[in-house]
Amino acid sequence: MDNLKEKTVKGLAWGAVNNGATQVLNLVFGIFLGRLLSADDYGILALITIFTLLAGCIQAAGFSQALANLKPPTQRDYNAVAWFNILAGLLLYAVLFLCAPLIADFFNQPLLTDVSRLTFLCIPISAVSIVPNAKLWIELRQREQAIAGITALTLSGCCGVWLAWHGYGYWSLAWQQVIYSTVSVVFKYYFTHWTPTLPVDFSPIRSMFRFSSKMLLTNMLTVVSQNVLTFIFGKLLPIATVGLFNQANKWNTMGSSFISNTMAQVAQPVLASINDEDNRQQRIFRKMLRFTSFIAFPLMFGLALVAHEFILLTVGPTWERCVPLLQILCLGGSCLPIHTLYQNLIISRGRSDIYLRMVSLQILLQIGITLSLAPQGVTAMVTAFSLLNILFTLCWHLALNRICPLRLTDSLRDTLPFATIAAVCMAVTHLLTIWTDTLWLLLLVRIAIAVLLYASVMKLLHAKTFDECLQFILHRHQQ
Repeated sequence: MDNLKEKTVKGLAWGAVNNGATQVLNLVFGIFLGRLLSADDYGILALITIFTLLAGCIQAAGFSQALANLKPPTQRDYNAVAWFNILAGLLLYAVLFLCAPLIADFFNQPLLTDVSRLTFLCIPISAVSIVPNAKLWIELRQREQAIAGITALTLSGCCGVWLAWHGYGYWSLAWQQVIYSTVSVVFKYYFTHWTPTLPVDFSPIRSMFRFSSKMLLTNMLTVVSQNVLTFIFGKLLPIATVGLFNQANKWNTMGSSFISNTMAQVAQPVLASINDEDNRQQRIFRKMLRFTSFIAFPLMFGLALVAHEFILLTVGPTWERCVPLLQILCLGGSCLPIHTLYQNLIISRGRSDIYLRMVSLQILLQIGITLSLAPQGVTAMVTAFSLLNILFTLCWHLALNRICPLRLTDSLRDTLPFATIAAVCMAVTHLLTIWTDTLWLLLLVRIAIAVLLYASVMKLLHAKTFDECLQFILHRHQQ
């Protein structure tokens, strides 16, 4: 148990380093690209993102999660999955290459044909790295994942900025994605020292298919859920409006994915490795839930608080119209890390069927509500989307309760105090900072006051999660 705790803590620490560095780099490169590129450039790439992500789900086919649930996976299992992913990636690229003109016609954007064919190269490239990435994930080697991700993001970001500076427009965003995928593959193979071999036995694929097929459908629906607004906007609204929403959603996703990805990197492997004796799995889950709430609510509410000055100071006044969208998205985004944690516990129990049904319900509600509010405009659609994300947290709890006796009162006790305190701290911060209109001063003062207020309240209330975080930081500093 101590060994598992140590691995979990180290995994969370390196996961935080990885995601923190990723968000900082995304911030830096996002600032440069936001000032060099137009809303139309972002809109063009946003239209084809959903196709790339869906193809990535199909090629992975849910086998990463299936491998994590094996105790333990063998070389034969890894090899079968690797060759399946590679062949699927090549086939999908060929299909999308041929379908590129149809995609361009659907959105009435002829230039999508060539740029999509370049961007879709990420699919066969990423297919090669699925098994090495799964090995690093299952073995909780977040340090190596951090190095690979940060290096790939740095090199690809620099290339993207250089191309944008020289006037390549949306092509700079496409090449940035291709370079990121390529560098990431190289580093993950280097760290795992693993390569697929011949001959290949595909029989492990058949044995894992019942579980992985549900994960495949669920992952595809998750992608649709996360990109449904972009897809609908691309068909109904001007390309510039799609770009504005994409810019707002990018910053919202950066905030929510910081904690989501940090927890996801350790949650399923850790929870799947636990025999649920004396409700041990439930206790660990609740501890993760408290930590997630402790970070997610102040981070996302804080981003909503400083959204106006943040956007103006970073990507510039050109993007000011995306500020209200970003603030609305942040409210719903605060619950997404909690959704991720519920999902990982359900998957660790081998219940990909429940996961599939829940994501299917969520996507149907999102599409129905969004289309019904289309005449009301983009703000109404985004508001409904965020409210659904908040309310759907209860649905995830009810789904989990079918297989894990976690009481709703316990879940609320683990989340609501952090949400309430974070909201109050941000409201007080807003009132204390209305005396200045100087953007840079307003941003710095709001961040400082919000952090100080939140930390002080946590300390005064003797929040155990806050104390444990402080003890860990101090312990690492002493070492």
